[in-house]
Amino acid sequence: MGASSSKGRGFWPFSGGSSRVDSGNGTEQAVARIRGCKTSATPFVFTRRSSMYFDEDGDLAHEFYEETIVTKNGRKKAKLKRIHKNLTPQGMIRLTHPRIHVDFPVVLCEV
Repeated sequence: MGASSSKGRGFWPFSGGSSRVDSGNGTEQAVARIRGCKTSATPFVFTRRSSMYFDEDGDLAHEFYEETIVTKNGRKKAKLKRIHKNLTPQGMIRLTHPRIHVDFPVVLCEV
């Protein structure tokens, strides 16, 4: 298992050097904002890449299998073979509830 990180993929709005933090009344953590940018960056994620695929029939699933008959020593045996070809990714899907980005550098709960 690995952690997802976006530091190697390009500009990230929550990096320490290019952002400033607006402090509120002291009890709330402020959202990091980018200097000189028309749109402000938020720590929330609204979409994600789906892990599901469409097959050629239009069915949607994580994995697709095909039943094949194997004859061994005169006996017929059914096996499932995983299909890797002709699958189309579902693409980006909208989340029902916004999530906090994994790289957002703010402590949410302090004990």
